Amino acid sequence: MSKIKVSKSVLKGNVICPPSKSYTHRAIFISSLANGDSHIINPLLSRDTIATIDACKAFGVKIIRTDQGLFVSGNPTLKIPDDVINVENSGTTMRFVTAISALLKNGHVIITGDDSIRKRPMGPLLSALKQLGVHSYSATDNDKAPIIVQGGGIKGNHISIDGSISSQFISGILIAGACTESGISLNVTGKQVSRSYIESTLNVMNKFGARVRKSSDYRNYKIFYNRYIPTTFAIPGDFSTAALLLSAGTLAGGEITVTNLDFSLPQGDSKILDILKKIGAVISINKKNGTVKTIGTRDLNGGEFDLSDTPDLFPVVAILSLKSINPVRIYGVSHTRYKETDRLKIIASEFRKFGVKTKILPDEITIVSPKKLKNAHINSHGDHRLFMSFVIASMMTEKSIVDGVESVDVSYPSFIQDMKKIGAKFS
Repeated sequence: MSKIKVSKSVLKGNVICPPSKSYTHRAIFISSLANGDSHIINPLLSRDTIATIDACKAFGVKIIRTDQGLFVSGNPTLKIPDDVINVENSGTTMRFVTAISALLKNGHVIITGDDSIRKRPMGPLLSALKQLGVHSYSATDNDKAPIIVQGGGIKGNHISIDGSISSQFISGILIAGACTESGISLNVTGKQVSRSYIESTLNVMNKFGARVRKSSDYRNYKIFYNRYIPTTFAIPGDFSTAALLLSAGTLAGGEITVTNLDFSLPQGDSKILDILKKIGAVISINKKNGTVKTIGTRDLNGGEFDLSDTPDLFPVVAILSLKSINPVRIYGVSHTRYKETDRLKIIASEFRKFGVKTKILPDEITIVSPKKLKNAHINSHGDHRLFMSFVIASMMTEKSIVDGVESVDVSYPSFIQDMKKIGAKFS
């Protein structure tokens, strides 16, 4: 695993926020199910989204990459893939492909990925598909990849699904459900996490002509049969990534301005703006221009933060705690144990190397930081969001090492270069 040496840094400058990974995934899958040609403007091209492109191509969809974006010639009549679909490290791709595979008239689809993917739970989605008359199962009989889905179409129309592990299960059923002639009534049981990502799914579905009626508590959905209509869709800047950049400005600024943000499309991770204000960061927001500016501060306030709907903010809020003069309690994060890694466990253990006191419970962590962080050798365990967060945290030490450079291509391939441009000291 490659490593990077990080020295104490002061960041200053402008950073163009990369496009949204979440919206890119959804636009590619939905345009692939539309009957005709769509144009996706400003897509994120990273390891995860390229896995989605390759998966849709495996179903016979024609996708062309140009300087103007992606041109997708969708076809709701999917072909049986010639080979196993490898989703690499992308949980979104795995969950969406599994649901969409059920639309095939016949044949089988085999879905697998890297070591991390083969540890991620799939049980709630497999159970939901069974209720829809779809024969799908884990090849290793542990509700994890490799997953095998038998074609034959979706036959049932009333299902319940556990929402406590991942909203991706629900989004996958929503996307596939619009292509079923009987429609689907979906009820969510258990704790509903990451609702904001479901809102993003519904938004893209709506742009492509689908109709879904939902309850205000995101517990009940009626998915109507409505073939997707080809369209042009522009991908907004990614607030998940913007959160990392703004945390860097707060912790190691200087002064950073993040551009290319779109406040008109729902993104749950825009909650970072409220969190930054609450914790005592100095920020200014210009929605018209799509920019947010942050200025480094000596001390932050601490506080309590519920991240049940925004799990990707967990590493960001965790590193913000490292400049907080009061303890930080982050709760509603049990589902972060099922991401690329067990993020709750790893953040607790790696922060201790900085001299930070941590206490974890099944659904929360309390972080108490020292006045000065120790130099440390930090292991990101190949998790892209942890790697980037640990690098930003290390900028507050005299000199630290972070393992896992190669993971950034999952979501932010230019992270190292962008940080160097604004003053990060790496070697």
